[in-house]
Amino acid sequence: MNIEKVEKIIKIAIFQQKKIRKVIYNNEWWFSIIDVVGVLTDSVNSRDYWYKMKIRMNDDEKVELSTICLQLKLTAEDGKFRETDCANTEGIFRIVQSIPSSKAEPFKRWLAKVGYERIKEIEDPELATKRTRMLYKLKGYSDSWIEKRMRGIAIREELTDEWKNRGAKNSHDYEILTAEISKATFGITPGEYKELKKLDNENLRDHMDDFELIFSMLGERSTTEIHRTEDSKGVPKLKNDAQRGGSVAGTARGQLEKELKRSIVSKKNYKDQNVSLPDED
Repeated sequence: MNIEKVEKIIKIAIFQQKKIRKVIYNNEWWFSIIDVVGVLTDSVNSRDYWYKMKIRMNDDEKVELSTICLQLKLTAEDGKFRETDCANTEGIFRIVQSIPSSKAEPFKRWLAKVGYERIKEIEDPELATKRTRMLYKLKGYSDSWIEKRMRGIAIREELTDEWKNRGAKNSHDYEILTAEISKATFGITPGEYKELKKLDNENLRDHMDDFELIFSMLGERSTTEIHRTEDSKGVPKLKNDAQRGGSVAGTARGQLEKELKRSIVSKKNYKDQNVSLPDED
């Protein structure tokens, strides 16, 4: 996986049970400023609080802000990618100093740890894998499920690297190709799948059972191999390959459903099973 990619690695960090969106940019984490403001101030409208903060800044502070703040795309509440004010670890430290809050010191310790962990993961990617396994374990998933999920992550990353090298240019292209595989594999798009499982901003695959993960892997791995076999180039050809790769998994799914006399596509999610992650402060 190419860690130089912008806005491709988007995650949710947890501080005292509150979510903070973050994204990798130039090999480091950049955090949503309004999420940080919300954590520190408990404001009902952290976006408005941040807006008023910027208005009150003097000219020097505004100049400094322009050097530490970037607008990067993060997943909004409606599930769409939207431009969001973000700052890296150093920038967030400066912003925290401007916000009176009893949570400032524990948040600084938490932020330092999160930033350090990412740096270490860049130096040794195996640490990132170990950390992901640990987080799934803490959430209550079984070892066998975690093995499938980790294998699925590797297969997905291999596929998206192929897409990038073969002409997919942005997140919209990736969404289109992913939807084609899903429709051919399961008969529904990822968005429809999330509605079926009653998910909001959660990761769909974190709520798939063994069979759903297996067929997801089969569809994506088949698509990757078709790309390579035919040396596919350009989104239209990749889209056709995605339909064919997904159909391989869809056919296998249909055969298994006949044997089991039930649908593999499940409404089940793991919301009730998941436990809150401990604070990292």
